[in-house]
Amino acid sequence: MPAALPIAPQETFAPRTGMTWCVLAFYSAITIALLLALSLPFTTDYVGSDNDDAMRLVMVRDLLAGQGWFDTTQYRLGLAGGTPMHWSRFIDLPIANLISFFSLFAGQQQAEALALAVWPSILVVAVLFSAGVASYRLGGTMAMHATLILTSILILSLNRFQPGSIDHHNVQILLVTAITAMLLSPTRRPRDHAIAGVLAGFAIAIGVETTPLIGAVCLIVALRWAWHGSSFRDAATAYGLALALTTTGAFFATVAPSHYTQVTCDSLSYGFYALATLGGGTLFLTASLASAWSFRGRVFALAGAGAVLAAAVLLIAPGCLSNPLDALDPLLKTFWLDMVIEAQSAIAQFHLDPTSIAGFYATGVIAIVACLRCVYRREATEQHLILLALLTVAFAISILQIRGSIFVYVLAAIPLGRMVARLREASNAAPKNLKLGAAFAGLTLASTPASWALGGALLPGQSGDVLRAELSSKPKLPACKDQSVLAPLAHEPIGVVAAVSDLGAPILRFTGHRVLSAPYHRNQGGMLTELHIGLSNPRQAEAFLRGAKVTLLAFCPGNSQIKMIAKAEPDGLYANLLKGKVPAYLEPVEGAQGPVLKLYRVKPE
Repeated sequence: MPAALPIAPQETFAPRTGMTWCVLAFYSAITIALLLALSLPFTTDYVGSDNDDAMRLVMVRDLLAGQGWFDTTQYRLGLAGGTPMHWSRFIDLPIANLISFFSLFAGQQQAEALALAVWPSILVVAVLFSAGVASYRLGGTMAMHATLILTSILILSLNRFQPGSIDHHNVQILLVTAITAMLLSPTRRPRDHAIAGVLAGFAIAIGVETTPLIGAVCLIVALRWAWHGSSFRDAATAYGLALALTTTGAFFATVAPSHYTQVTCDSLSYGFYALATLGGGTLFLTASLASAWSFRGRVFALAGAGAVLAAAVLLIAPGCLSNPLDALDPLLKTFWLDMVIEAQSAIAQFHLDPTSIAGFYATGVIAIVACLRCVYRREATEQHLILLALLTVAFAISILQIRGSIFVYVLAAIPLGRMVARLREASNAAPKNLKLGAAFAGLTLASTPASWALGGALLPGQSGDVLRAELSSKPKLPACKDQSVLAPLAHEPIGVVAAVSDLGAPILRFTGHRVLSAPYHRNQGGMLTELHIGLSNPRQAEAFLRGAKVTLLAFCPGNSQIKMIAKAEPDGLYANLLKGKVPAYLEPVEGAQGPVLKLYRVKPE
């Protein structure tokens, strides 16, 4: 066989990205302006609505207050000693720098508000740039504009880019989009693959959610090398070396020396560091030494490298082959994880709310079909195979956990943008052909997940109930996690608070207390203690309260988890409090006995 095996006829490509500064500025300005216009008039807080946004701000505040760079323990969360968080300092650092900069000419709260609005906006620009480059490389200028429109709509419909959204998922969306853009380089430039390797290393360092996708990227690069041989040697070696060096740098930059030998499956540790550097280094050596071999020789060389890596996985981190959440206590699965929508499987979500399924999966299915169609028609075959592989892996992840659908959305916009552009050109060329016009309009709507989500919300079901509740003109009570509601708690002497997990991050943000529970899987001890307090009869609950040295009990009668716990154990403490039966060891706090929050002191023995 020849050294390089073309899958499709070679085409001549201009070495431009197609994404000029004017185009980027135009789409970025419109998208950011719409984001602000659609969110600011309705917002009551400068921090995002997700618990992770509040917790990230707490961690950034601790970093700014002098907590060590390598120390990511949240000492005010969980049982005595705190909870070691699995989040990366690479996200804390830019947010902390922005707050420090704005603090030069604004107060602390104003500086935080400005930083938390600017950070997502920066990411919007970067995501649009990456999506534009990827789509231009796939289908040219019109495909680029179509994809940019689809991506802008996606950004507007997700809550991950609104002001105050500082969790790491928006950065992960950016990294996946940018890596895809680099892989789609039609000239297979080493520089693009080196950039992809650097981005892949940072993706591993920032969060494990993208690890399967990064594994798919590594396999794509390896298989392309096996197929093309010497013509792909420089690109493969650039990717492998960049991945190994970046992961090494990230490991030593963010992991404390005392933890160098520790293997964790939910963060960058020795396990991911060793496997990523071994994988990248093995690819570098294999491509360097075997590129001139025959196709069969390259396949055998790649198989040998894969066997070495597989053995390393089994030796170094065999436990990381399963979901870290599988080790959760059954109580936590029942009263916490099963209530988190983004952690549900497709089957569980279908049973819970069938009308929402299309919003999560329809666009991905259409994009996969579009890629298969282009491969069959030999249109940009290799590039569509790359997209097909990434979409298939992301789609499989989303079947297991809905949270993976955000990566399907952003990847789907690239091939679907190309198809929308082609249909638009065909429709404009034959204006009297109504079928083409309808196909163009239909595909455009079907390519936006928001269309499917809105369609599902208009049908009877849970999604529709949520939408109608949001649009209802009935006055709404403030949420239990609002600063005004938690103000009485902030005025109490610093102590330990028992409250449902949804209140954990807001309590840490608005008060100086330590809280037992917040929705993070590394805090199993604190979460289980809080659940046992609510489920146990009042006498047993007292023992749990005093054992954990709890000084305050924050109780939200309208909280869904509290209602669930009370229903599960009618004789438990939470059920008694809902009935107005307060045990003698709890003292109601004056001024904190409203319909939203009831606050109790634990009396000394």
